[in-house]
Amino acid sequence: MGFKNFKVNVVARVVAIVLTSFLLYEVWGGDIIFLTPLLLLFLLGVQILSLLKYIDRSNKEIVSFLDSIKYDDIESNYATDSNNTSVNKLNTEFNKVIKRFQAARKEKEADYQYLKNIVQHVGIGLITFKKDSGEVQIFNTAARRLLRISKAENVNDLKSISQPLVDMFFRLKTGGRDLVKLEIGGEIIQLAVYAIELTLRGNEYKLVSIQNIQSELEEKEMEAWQNLVRVLTHEIMNSITPIQSLAATVQVELDAQLATNNNDGPVGGEEIEDIHLAIQTIQKRSEGLIRFVQDFRNLTRTPKPKLAKVSVQDLLNQISILMQKEVKESNISLHCDISPSDLEINADKELIEQVLINLIKNAVQAFDEQTERDIHLKAFKSDKGRPVISVTDNGVGIDDEALQRIFIPFFTTKKNGSGIGLSLSRQIMRQHQGVLTVKSKVDEGTEFALKF
Repeated sequence: MGFKNFKVNVVARVVAIVLTSFLLYEVWGGDIIFLTPLLLLFLLGVQILSLLKYIDRSNKEIVSFLDSIKYDDIESNYATDSNNTSVNKLNTEFNKVIKRFQAARKEKEADYQYLKNIVQHVGIGLITFKKDSGEVQIFNTAARRLLRISKAENVNDLKSISQPLVDMFFRLKTGGRDLVKLEIGGEIIQLAVYAIELTLRGNEYKLVSIQNIQSELEEKEMEAWQNLVRVLTHEIMNSITPIQSLAATVQVELDAQLATNNNDGPVGGEEIEDIHLAIQTIQKRSEGLIRFVQDFRNLTRTPKPKLAKVSVQDLLNQISILMQKEVKESNISLHCDISPSDLEINADKELIEQVLINLIKNAVQAFDEQTERDIHLKAFKSDKGRPVISVTDNGVGIDDEALQRIFIPFFTTKKNGSGIGLSLSRQIMRQHQGVLTVKSKVDEGTEFALKF
């Protein structure tokens, strides 16, 4: 580090002290009488103090440097313009070390910000907290969105959302995973929870990841139903088509025989008429069953949406015109409210029209003996800025048991319903990367919401 001058100065001062001590010894011996002992003692003291001060000054520079490192204060610089060459060289080396620490700190800070951005913007919810107290260190953006909460300083703050979820966080060990179903903001979500335990600087932490797998579960469920429908409709069509064809052929023959009043055969006229009626019944029921099966085939043949910008106001105005006759015949008032008026969605207009018409028809059939019958079409932006279109009625509502099964294919509460309308509507919304949700209270009404 360049201590050559420092050594020379120390040696020179030590030599001066030795010479002064020797002279003092000689004075006391009486050989040299022109220097008094008092003067030599004073000179010796000054030399010793000068040496100590010189060494102490260097020590202070070193202590100051070490304190900077100790307390992470690496912003200061050491002067290199003094008259002491050795001090300048020492300070120069100190400054080089400090610059290296500054570069290391910047690199560490850059790495920290990089990892922080990854954690905050990753699509999976991440929460880290102290294992004993539950104090939260990381609560990333995805976790806040999933749980619909702005911040949480402690895991126990999430009890207002779900007590079982908090219990699960504390219960799960490293590698543990579990599922929990929550209702947040009127929407049912299924969370997959995974946890690991960590130790950092002697403290025990837990890292929990949460992910909404509701859409994946619904996708797999719909895929299973579609596979079942394909098999069933294939087998039913293979069986019913020949029956319908043969029935039609026999009916043509019987129509010809009845038209000629030919009763000379082994079967009399009355018997022929009975057979004719039976064949007609078989044909009509076969045709009805074929139409029934074709309706179910629609569940497996949903076209891919052709997305484009659609004005919500134009869309709802057109729906209101289409449904005007039906709602008037049922003595229902149809209201429309759009805010903002220029709201747009990125959607396939025909498919969304199909969903809205189905929902309005369901609402028309949801009334019992109400004197005031209202259906409201509302369009607005959610708190997250997502376009939402809702269909609300003040009908009889849906009980909790039916509400849990309402989107299951083939399930219906109507006497003549097929049970595929809502399933098909949810599938269309899923293809638009959106969701179809429902809220209902018995004797108060029902609300279906299309969230894009």
